[in-house]
Amino acid sequence: MGITLTATLIKKNRLMTKMPTSPIPSLRLWQMISPAFPVGAYAYSTGLEAAVEACWVSDELSAKEWIVGQLTHNFVYLDAAVFIRVWDAFEKDDIATVNYWNGILLAFRETMELKQEDVHLGAALLKILKDLETAPPEEIIKPLSYVTSFAYGSSLWHIGREEAAMGLLWGWVENQVAGAIKLIPLGQTAGQRIMSEAVKVIPDVVQKSSTLEDEEIGFSPPGVAMASAAHEIQYSRLFRS
Repeated sequence: MGITLTATLIKKNRLMTKMPTSPIPSLRLWQMISPAFPVGAYAYSTGLEAAVEACWVSDELSAKEWIVGQLTHNFVYLDAAVFIRVWDAFEKDDIATVNYWNGILLAFRETMELKQEDVHLGAALLKILKDLETAPPEEIIKPLSYVTSFAYGSSLWHIGREEAAMGLLWGWVENQVAGAIKLIPLGQTAGQRIMSEAVKVIPDVVQKSSTLEDEEIGFSPPGVAMASAAHEIQYSRLFRS
């Protein structure tokens, strides 16, 4: 009798372990990174259009190097690392820390175009979150980086830190691939191959970002800055400046 009861309890515990947690946070993340979420990210190329004009990016291989290279050399030391700290700060209601890292991130936007893109997307996301849920604390200093607004939405909707960070990076990759398909141009399958390469590195980028010390945060990609500066005065453009 004791053996039977023990076996029953073990089986019950295994079933409980397999029971999924609420899917709502994951669905909320999909909502935030969906192209249908009206923040306007599709209007920006983040320097890619000028890079194509200069023939720095001209085919599938160079597009992959441009996109995946930024993940592994730029986002890992800046956007993803700051996102993790801001998400933690929102969870602790530590608005002073939110303001500090938001200011740091905006200071690293090297051109007017990159900064305007960041704060425009941040404001658009914040407006949607206010309309759907609630406004963030008044103590937060405006303007907000898109990363800061994304961290606020992720904390508000109880999206796990690492999952949200991967979603943030995925959304940027998807927008860059869509731009590359239009600008180079690339075929849809080539675009999916680039996204498949990004899938392989995004988890490692987030994991490495989460281990960085504060003094390790900060990276300025000179090629992206040069492309963005050139895009500000580019004669013919598909994307917003």
